[in-house]
Amino acid sequence: MRIVLVGPPGAGKGTQAAYLAKNLTIPHISTGDLFRANISQGTPLGVEAKSYMDAGNLVPDSVTIGMAEDRMEQADAAEGFLLDGFPRNLAQAEALDAYLQGKGLKLDAVLDLEVPEDEVVKRIAGRRICRKDSSHVFHVTYNQPETEGVCDSCGGELYQREDDREDTVRKRLEVYHAETEPIIDFYRAQGLVATISALGKVAEVTERAMSALGSDA
Repeated sequence: MRIVLVGPPGAGKGTQAAYLAKNLTIPHISTGDLFRANISQGTPLGVEAKSYMDAGNLVPDSVTIGMAEDRMEQADAAEGFLLDGFPRNLAQAEALDAYLQGKGLKLDAVLDLEVPEDEVVKRIAGRRICRKDSSHVFHVTYNQPETEGVCDSCGGELYQREDDREDTVRKRLEVYHAETEPIIDFYRAQGLVATISALGKVAEVTERAMSALGSDA
């Protein structure tokens, strides 16, 4: 299956992508991983992307599209893939369509993870990260530490990242509504969109998504 996963920040796309890709036995292709891999390997696209990032500029769509197409050419993606974070705007969605059509392929589904805006803000703004080990993540509501402000695992100080502050989250949502949300209508016109509630436990959301795809979780 060839699937695109979309949804606002805080919808749990990364978590769901990992579970779905495992269940469907297809690679999870995330934009973040693409950038990290290309930059660390020093590929021409990685070098180009880094030059824009180092200058504080946005990476052009052409670079992101090139990285995604290179990844979809790899052998493990021959039978399908799950795209997470790409396409993020209409230009990228149109480029993906053109790429697949050129290969005689098409998308099977677009999963739209739906979360109320207030819940997105609550999820992200409530996160607290350990200064000693950023893999230790807590939440003021959903995953409270035993001692406020202190990591249960290593005793490090817990803090709120700048990106997780409420005003920043709301700006990120504005960008999502302006740039990424239009691709949902683009794909809905092709009959590809299945909207899934991303509220509830991770396993429940995965089960809804697999059901929408006509598969068992």
